Amino acid sequence: MADGSAASVEGATTIAADRLRSFIERVERLEEDKAAVMNDIKEVYAEAKSDGYDVKTLRQVVRIRKMEKADRQEQEAMLELYLAALGEV
Repeated sequence: MADGSAASVEGATTIAADRLRSFIERVERLEEDKAAVMNDIKEVYAEAKSDGYDVKTLRQVVRIRKMEKADRQEQEAMLELYLAALGEV
């Protein structure tokens, strides 16, 4: 009976190790995909820059477009308030 129990634990350990390996390999593939996408994004910004666009401003536009409209309006209002308080507007 001890032999059956040891085999059962060993089988469970093998299954757990296989599952762990599967997770790690999936993450590694996704990391490779992410690196490829980041490179593609870099190339698009380089192309835009070569056409005369300001990359810093493009990045800001992309960031702003990701925001909810209400959040964006709140951020813009706070920026205006702070600039007004500093006498910059």
